[in-house]
Amino acid sequence: MGPVGQRIGGHFSTEGASALPTRLMAGLLYLQHLHNLSDEMVLEQWLESPYYQYFCGETFYQHDFPCHPTSLVKWRKRLGEEGCEWLLTQTIQAGLKLKVIKPASLKRVVVDTTVQEKNITFPTDAKLYNKARQQLTQVAKEQGITLGQTYDKACHELMPKIGRYGHAKQYKRMRKAIKQVKGFLGRVLRDIDRQVKRQGVTLTQKQEDTLNQSSRVRHLAL
Repeated sequence: MGPVGQRIGGHFSTEGASALPTRLMAGLLYLQHLHNLSDEMVLEQWLESPYYQYFCGETFYQHDFPCHPTSLVKWRKRLGEEGCEWLLTQTIQAGLKLKVIKPASLKRVVVDTTVQEKNITFPTDAKLYNKARQQLTQVAKEQGITLGQTYDKACHELMPKIGRYGHAKQYKRMRKAIKQVKGFLGRVLRDIDRQVKRQGVTLTQKQEDTLNQSSRVRHLAL
C-alpha cells in the first residue's frame, strides 16, 4: 500500500463490502479537478480514455464504468476538506521531486476564487447526452431506420439555453433542460432498439458499440 493508501485508509471501514480502490478514486478526483469536470463527466471520460484508466491503476482497457457518480460524492465527504488538501500536497511534492515545479514558484500563490459546485450537473453533461443522441440518429440513417422523432430541432433550441442557465447560476432551470435532453436520448435509443428487433436489422460492431455506450450514458445520474 502506497502513501496515499496509508493516509486515506483510516477513513474507511475494514468490515463489510470492499471499498473501491484508493488509486482509482484518488485518480478520478485528480482528473476531475485538473479538467474541471462534473462527477458524471469524469467517469465518461475515464470510460473513453485509456490514459485516464492507466492513471487510475488499470492495466487492461475497461469497457464499463468503474463506479457510480455518487461514489465520488461519498468519497469526498469521507475525506473531508483536510483529506482533499492532503491529496493536493502530494501533487506538489511529486512535482518538486520530478523537478517540474521549482521551489521559487511556490513563494507566490495565485488564488482562484471561482467556486465549482461538483454536485451540480454542468452543461458539459448536456453535451454528452446530445452527442450520444446524434450518434444514434446517424446509426438509424446508416441502417435506413425511420425514427418517430430525432429531436434535432428541440435540442438545437435547448443547448444554448442550458449554457445560459449555467452561466447565470439558474441551476434549477438548467437541470430541467438537461433532463429534457437526456429524455430525448432515451426515446431515440428505445425507438432504434424496437425497430432493430422488429425488422431483424443486423448492426455492425461499431453500431452495436454506439448503442451500448449510449445506453451507459443515459444511465448516468443527474
